[in-house]
Amino acid sequence: MNWIRKFGPGIAFSAGIGAIAYALQLLEVALFGNAIIEGLVIAILLGMAVRTLGWMPAWAAPGAAFSAKQVLEFAVLLLGASVNFADLMKAGPVLLVMIVGIVLVVVVASTQIGRAFGLTRNLAILVAVGNSICGNSAIASVAPVIGASKEEIASSISLTAVLGVIVVLSLPVFHTLLSYGDYQYGVLAGMSVYAVPQVVAAGYSVSKLAGDTATLVKLVRVLMIGPVVFAFSLMAARAGKAAAVKFKVTNYVPWFIIGFAVLTVLRSTGILPQSVADPVREVSRLLTILAMAALGLGVDIGQVRKVGRPVALAVVASLAVMIILSAVLIKVLRIGA
Repeated sequence: MNWIRKFGPGIAFSAGIGAIAYALQLLEVALFGNAIIEGLVIAILLGMAVRTLGWMPAWAAPGAAFSAKQVLEFAVLLLGASVNFADLMKAGPVLLVMIVGIVLVVVVASTQIGRAFGLTRNLAILVAVGNSICGNSAIASVAPVIGASKEEIASSISLTAVLGVIVVLSLPVFHTLLSYGDYQYGVLAGMSVYAVPQVVAAGYSVSKLAGDTATLVKLVRVLMIGPVVFAFSLMAARAGKAAAVKFKVTNYVPWFIIGFAVLTVLRSTGILPQSVADPVREVSRLLTILAMAALGLGVDIGQVRKVGRPVALAVVASLAVMIILSAVLIKVLRIGA
């Protein structure tokens, strides 16, 4: 009962903001056919607005902090139910190697670019994984592993999302400019666009083939969340817990990543059927929206404003590396030729 009294009100308050964000996302879908701005982004912006306007009551603080961390970690765990290794094989070996290679190169390169623009190590990593893998989900998954602050998470999600929308609007120009076929354009869109709904918008605005291809490529990028988060968790453990005497798995891999891995294996082996995986994925998405609202409630917008310009420059540079590298390899490897 004490736990409920302490955390319940803040969790409910965060859930209310998350519900408004989700409703606005559904409105976008009804009006435009796709969610141009994801509910995750809307939730964090609403939370930040509530905090900035002084509308957040003191009694909501403990529950909001709990939601921004523990609820987010549980949402990441549930995300494993939507990952199926069999989907990797549909891309073909050459395209598969290209996607994995670009993701890894851009994560490293973008981190260094972020540092060159004066970003903190954590913020540079969040921008890198957001652009390289799958935007909000990647940022939300990596953030608790590296110990990122609320301001770092908010900055990376907000600015990466805004610039991601600009990419969606401008990307069709490359279809004509580079004389790409629909399949080639789909690969480029799947490699360079920020979030899954935006990939759908960028791909299917050209053709069904472009949309199908872009979605598949994006799915492979999404599947890179697990390995990348696992790698960062090992690096974080080595840096912060090198003196640990007694080996413990959770010292090296966070509990929610272990759960993510277990669910991924269950889904890939068919033990967890699609009929169960789909509702679990939806629960994960809703919990993440709740967590992002809570995250926004804990953000000092003044701090976000301070890092705004350097983050924007780092995001633009990171996107440029991703697009240029993808375009070059599509040509060199004769993808879709």
